[in-house]
Amino acid sequence: MELLFPLLLVALLVPMFLGVRRQKREAAKVTEMQDSLKVGDQVITTSGLYGTVVDLDDATVDLEIAEEVVTTWLRAAIREVRTDDDATSTDESPVDAPAAEAIEESAEQTETRLTKD
Repeated sequence: MELLFPLLLVALLVPMFLGVRRQKREAAKVTEMQDSLKVGDQVITTSGLYGTVVDLDDATVDLEIAEEVVTTWLRAAIREVRTDDDATSTDESPVDAPAAEAIEESAEQTETRLTKD
């Protein structure tokens, strides 16, 4: 019974200690990524905006989000740098996919559908 309290403390403190270490490691990786930004990088902000870095400052980043549209963001708002594989896979659209055919319904079917309840 005397060893129960110290054992419980260890059981609770070890996972907390490991969690804090993991958070510090992740924060260090994000800070390193934000510090290594360069002009031309394609990035995603924390709000999900896709853009290309066109200018850098110590605290801010200018992103081109559309042709001739440049916005200024804090470096801390950059969540990740997109690689070429990410950029091309999201831009590709299935060219060979057949277009969905529109099916017209009769006036009677429309009336039935609208009055169903």
